[in-house]
Amino acid sequence: MSATDPQALRIVFLGTPEFAVASLRALIEANLQVVAVVTAPDKPAGRKKALKVSAVKQFARENDLPVLQPTNLKAPEFAAELAAYKADLQIVVAFRMMPEVIWNQPPMGTFNLHASLLPQYRGAAPINRAVMNGEAETGVSTFQLQHAIDTGEVLLQKKIDIGPNENAGLVHDRLMDIGAQLVVATVVGLASGNLRGTPQSAIATMSSLKEAPKIFREDCRIQWHQPAKVIHNHVRGLSPYPAAWTHLISPNGEKLLCKVGETALTTEVATQAPGSILTDGKTYIKVATEEGLVALQQIQPAGRRSLDIKAFLNGYALSSQWRFE
Repeated sequence: MSATDPQALRIVFLGTPEFAVASLRALIEANLQVVAVVTAPDKPAGRKKALKVSAVKQFARENDLPVLQPTNLKAPEFAAELAAYKADLQIVVAFRMMPEVIWNQPPMGTFNLHASLLPQYRGAAPINRAVMNGEAETGVSTFQLQHAIDTGEVLLQKKIDIGPNENAGLVHDRLMDIGAQLVVATVVGLASGNLRGTPQSAIATMSSLKEAPKIFREDCRIQWHQPAKVIHNHVRGLSPYPAAWTHLISPNGEKLLCKVGETALTTEVATQAPGSILTDGKTYIKVATEEGLVALQQIQPAGRRSLDIKAFLNGYALSSQWRFE
């Protein structure tokens, strides 16, 4: 491919949440030519079910960018509407799966930003799953779209370290910014004609892949029979959203659903059964696990706001007679 001025490329951007806004903003700030934005249809939200626009649509409106909101990506009418913008290149960041008639439309194809070091953590929840698994590093990748999800040739990657107490929300925000820079670098590289994709099979042993499937409610439940470190990683990998949860059981057997937003590892040895509580009733709650004790730092009882442990203990007279399960 011969070199092209990146600013001469006509780009269509596809994305929906806040994570995608950073990349769209970076493209605009780099004076790259975004000719249209595709995002999810407005959805009812809140008690009054008022229509809520996506973060990407809001940003596009503020920057006078044309917005397309197809309900059916396979509809011939949408393909025709998209073709009218005569895009040279399409960029996808946090959007839904697309049919080939859409991603294969531009001469330069379509590339995607994925929040992992592909081929590791393909799937819907790469950030959460990496932190939940206690990974020491992760990153972002740009890759060319092809038929199977998250399997196209990798264009560029950028690694970051994950701190031992860092939660998924913090990792998300860092990857959002780094990913935006990578998107711009990928456009420039493709325009130069020198950027070539690398098959994912050449990057890692396919048999050792870790996947990142969508997270369901039961995936978030804390399993107190696991080691303290596993539970700590589980909690921070689900914080702040969708949040790890457990049941607090009173001495008379009543259950209270609680979300756990933050924990800390201790060096103490657990001699009690997993789920048993150790507390002074005022300043700390430690919970026995299969291996060691984990200290709770932030907890949210059902129907209430999130509380630090001192505030929580002010409202709940916990003792060793209580337990988590």
